[in-house]
Amino acid sequence: MEYNKPKSMSHKEYLVRALSVKLAMSEKIVEAVVNHQFQSANEAMDVNRSLELSGFGRILFNNKKAIKKLAALEAKLERTQKQLNDNNADPKKLQDAIEVLQKQIRLLKPKIKPIDD
Repeated sequence: MEYNKPKSMSHKEYLVRALSVKLAMSEKIVEAVVNHQFQSANEAMDVNRSLELSGFGRILFNNKKAIKKLAALEAKLERTQKQLNDNNADPKKLQDAIEVLQKQIRLLKPKIKPIDD
């Protein structure tokens, strides 16, 4: 399959369109299959903390790296909130950055298992 994805198109959207053309199937059917596969992969990562894709390899969730990443995100959030309070930069840009950081933290926190003492 040739890879000439337009920059304005998401990878998923491109995958669905390219597969529907190559397989001569409806985009809705291909999209349903792709969505199911992504959902199954996400569930496997949540339950087993690993995912194996045939012909691609195995993906493992690394708890130690996630803990370090969470600490870095929280530190960056604190610095960004301090900048916002100090009025040193564009408040809209800083508020947007804070929202992104908060979302990343919200998504990462439930995935981290507590370290056994």
